[in-house]
Amino acid sequence: MEDTTENNRLAEKIRPVLGTKSATIRVMKAFDLRAGKRLGQNFLIDPAVVATTVEAANVQAGDKVLEIGPGIGTLSQGLLEKGAYVTAVEMDKKLPAVLQETLDGYENFRLVAGDVLKTDIAALMGGEPFKVAANLPYYITTPILLKLLTSKLPITVIVLMVQKEVAERMTAAAGTKAYGSLSVVVQYFAEPQTVCVVPPTAFFPSPKVESAVVRLKILPQKSVRVSDETLFFRIVRAAFGQRRKTLINALKGGGFAADDIVAALDRASVDGTRRGETLTLDEFGDLSEAFLNKGHGDAF
Repeated sequence: MEDTTENNRLAEKIRPVLGTKSATIRVMKAFDLRAGKRLGQNFLIDPAVVATTVEAANVQAGDKVLEIGPGIGTLSQGLLEKGAYVTAVEMDKKLPAVLQETLDGYENFRLVAGDVLKTDIAALMGGEPFKVAANLPYYITTPILLKLLTSKLPITVIVLMVQKEVAERMTAAAGTKAYGSLSVVVQYFAEPQTVCVVPPTAFFPSPKVESAVVRLKILPQKSVRVSDETLFFRIVRAAFGQRRKTLINALKGGGFAADDIVAALDRASVDGTRRGETLTLDEFGDLSEAFLNKGHGDAF
């Protein structure tokens, strides 16, 4: 009983300043927490970054927000203070007990224990439009992002804290070093923007790399019209699978027949000696349609 009482007092003390280093350390000590390397945990301790993240999502009272990996509730608190209804998915089994105390009193908070990659998000969020906010573990950023983008969910905006290098890849233009398959996938579904760069000192413990807050505004219509998304993404993966190869050779490596490649490239007016990293989204779309127009779409 004494432990529970002490934890409640702790929650009352830290509520105004949850996203600070001192409050984070107090919470970690009170619950005997250790930042888990296996789960890539680094707790955000900069209130300004919390505010920037919430602002980037343009959170309004009554908004439904899916938060992935709430940690000790730092970003959750910022979202809740705006009046959002936050559903948080957390896979660390130690943290639900922490969140029960740090976010005690917020009736607009719901915690779901589990792995978001194994969660039926559509059922969880009830089919209504919602926003996503997350400080993602860097080792699992791409799988989570791809699930959010490709699952046909009614998401309006995604705001993520990611490794700076990943943010650069999301926003990269064709012909640049950072441009790759992730750039194409993200920009096919959304309009990405780097909101701010976040130094290691904004976290506890401090990671060895810089981070960035990225906003992905989900497009009402895909940026490129394609008849077969599976074929489109297969071409993209093949084009970037071996970056140093010419497009024609990369596509051969991706399992496309040589004759079909030559015909499709000609039909799309794309030079096969170029490398995949030079193709724009529109050119990838044209190439995808060119394969289909030749009558070989059923093979993919």
